[in-house]
Amino acid sequence: MPERQSSRKDANRNREAVLAAADALFTRRESPEDVTMADVAAAAGVGKGTLFRAFGDRAGLLRALYEARLEPIRQAVETGPPPLGPATPPRDRVPALLDAILCFKLDNRRLALALEEGGSSSPYQAEHYERWHSLLRAVLEQIPGLTDSDFTTHALLAATRADLVEHLAGEGGIPRERMRAQLANFATRVLASGPLPGVTAEE
Repeated sequence: MPERQSSRKDANRNREAVLAAADALFTRRESPEDVTMADVAAAAGVGKGTLFRAFGDRAGLLRALYEARLEPIRQAVETGPPPLGPATPPRDRVPALLDAILCFKLDNRRLALALEEGGSSSPYQAEHYERWHSLLRAVLEQIPGLTDSDFTTHALLAATRADLVEHLAGEGGIPRERMRAQLANFATRVLASGPLPGVTAEE
């Protein structure tokens, strides 16, 4: 039993060392593609085999690092006070949730871009996307008169895609606060609008 506990502690220490090393590398490197599993293993002081056993592949490492950074926001959304927490009125919570996603991606531009571009399947099938979509759709469904919450959720989340954030903040040079204001205005207009006359969601 002591050997098993010691082994588990070693695995946890290795995992934390790997995440810290990957975090530092993605922060320093200009392009996410410049960071390899070999780089991370060397920086963490572990073998590549340890890295692959713990995370499976590069995409698994990216997801683990992404989730570790996202944890404070998840806690605020699940149990925190307004404007992110569940007690927030829906019309206030939707813009707050989108703002939290945008700020997170601005703070983690390289990591978010690497995760969204590096998957072998559609980014819309990624666990983190499905989680945000499910949450936002549930909140939208609480707003009277708002129709087609599924499409509306996709459209709102599209404004926070990592490639768009990178384009606007990087190539476009749009300041952070301006981007936040633009997203808030967009969300407010969407929530205030109703269906077009004679147009249904099925068409």
